[in-house]
Amino acid sequence: MLRWQWPWALVAALLIAALVCLTIVMVSSHRRAYHDEARIYGVQDDLETEHAGALMRVWRRLNRIAVALLACALVLSCILVGRPAHVDAQDEQSSNRDIILCLDVSGSTLPYDHQVLSTYLNLLQHFKGERIGLSIFNSSSRTVFPLTDDYAMVTEQLTQANDMLKGVQTQDDIDKMSDEQYQQIADWLEGTQNRKNATSLIGDGLVGCAAMLPGFAYSKADTAQSRSREASIVLATDNVVSGSPTYSLAQALDLTSQAGINVDGLYSGPQSSEGDATTNEMRQLIERHGGLFLTQSNSASIDELVREIDGRRSHEAQAQSQTALTDVPGWWTLAVAILLAGWLVMAWRLKR
Repeated sequence: MLRWQWPWALVAALLIAALVCLTIVMVSSHRRAYHDEARIYGVQDDLETEHAGALMRVWRRLNRIAVALLACALVLSCILVGRPAHVDAQDEQSSNRDIILCLDVSGSTLPYDHQVLSTYLNLLQHFKGERIGLSIFNSSSRTVFPLTDDYAMVTEQLTQANDMLKGVQTQDDIDKMSDEQYQQIADWLEGTQNRKNATSLIGDGLVGCAAMLPGFAYSKADTAQSRSREASIVLATDNVVSGSPTYSLAQALDLTSQAGINVDGLYSGPQSSEGDATTNEMRQLIERHGGLFLTQSNSASIDELVREIDGRRSHEAQAQSQTALTDVPGWWTLAVAILLAGWLVMAWRLKR
């Protein structure tokens, strides 16, 4: 629907244009009346021949066309003064969820992390409006990218990491890597092995991921009621700890639960170890704290995880019908430009 944002300016411009045109017409009529009363011989009398008369008729016709073009351009210019606008009605959906992708990059999980990253990429396709962040950990944590709703950047980062880690699935793959490829992986993992004689400190890694979420505190003082945005963590690990962590997985889950952060587990390891005691322990701890535990062998894992995250939302995404006035001078401006160009052509032809 077309509307004018400044209708009063449109009316004023049209009145001014009409007044100017009326003044010109009155002045022209007065001059013609004067010439009719006082007969003056001039060039007009000399041009009263057949050929000259034909040229004069063409000139008058072109003159009328030029005046018509100029008048139309004036009217459209007056319309532009009124700021023509289009009413844009659409449904806007906003989400107030934060999701942290928490990835174990220790030696036992690294060969399987590309599968996890593929899962993250598939998971990303189901979201709209959520803020996504990625943290990787071994003995210490590193933020790959903070919470963001720039899905193009998130997709680029996850795809780059996925392609890079495909080269570490087996020892043969590692042996075939070039020095440049090896350095790229080393650079990507830099900052995740800052503690000696310790790897895969899962509880510490989970707490580090939770620290990326606004309002998280390393104490029991933070509660779910103090959190304004729904928060989730997708933790990918094999739950094989080597060293003495500051937080055990159970302690870390207690902290995230008290902070109102939902943690889902994604097993990252060989399929033959899905029934191990460490895997079962991780499953029990995750499910005890209200999370969903999934394995890579579960073909429905993505759909289950999406349904679980959507189903537990306490702050529903709100869909509202929004209307806005958007200036649409494009076609009007183009029409004015075409009319003025036509008038310039006519003026050039008349001059000749």
